[in-house]
Amino acid sequence: MKSVLIQDEQMPRTAPDALVTATDVTRRYGVDGDICVKALRGVSLDVERGKLTAVMGPSGSGKSTLMHILAGLDRPNEGAVTIAGTDITGLGDTELTKLRREHIGFIFQFFNLLPMLSAEENVVLPLKLAGEKPDREWVSELTTRVGLSQRLGHRPSELSGGQQQRVAIARALVGRPTVMFADEPTGNLDSQTSAETLELLRDSVTSLGQTTVMVTHDAHAAAIADRILFLADGLIVKDLGPSTSHEILDAMEEVSRS
Repeated sequence: MKSVLIQDEQMPRTAPDALVTATDVTRRYGVDGDICVKALRGVSLDVERGKLTAVMGPSGSGKSTLMHILAGLDRPNEGAVTIAGTDITGLGDTELTKLRREHIGFIFQFFNLLPMLSAEENVVLPLKLAGEKPDREWVSELTTRVGLSQRLGHRPSELSGGQQQRVAIARALVGRPTVMFADEPTGNLDSQTSAETLELLRDSVTSLGQTTVMVTHDAHAAAIADRILFLADGLIVKDLGPSTSHEILDAMEEVSRS
């Protein structure tokens, strides 16, 4: 297990093949003083092309805030974020929405499917919103790959939690995004369904080359990653390469104690 302790003055350098970069990103909520919450305190990192990066940390460490900022769903107070070479921190709302549609796929813990639409309609919704015509061959390949080919006409209420998450994964992948973000993708699933979901996520990286960032509290989920970043008090404090769930649990315990 490779472990790298990262100090404030020795943040990760940008990799030559980085698709997403953050440089000295800070995020505060509230005004200065006792009610000011410093969620991120100068985070720098890169997300390498074709890799799965997991982000872990104790509750309140800033991991969800970091993901939202990397995905353009929130803005930093200071610092910069680039996606595919574009600095997104200076974009207006319209430009940012367009960039998200072109470059970002998102998987939510609670699926966020539209109940009145069928599984297939939920999958192709991002393309419809972008004014694009779905590639039927790609949609068929993708829904078959995630095991939905027999359930495409069903609405979310007629699907199990695992099947709904499969719809969410296919929806995130349908636009062939530059980077896919997964927010606690197994947090609302049982152990067997979680394992199936993780297998799908790993396959999307291995077979499709899908760059992915996953926020998780689950060591078993993080064990599928190529890189695991640990946050504490708004800073990256540990950076691991591929690791077992036991090694990840040990690292989490170390981070929690520090």
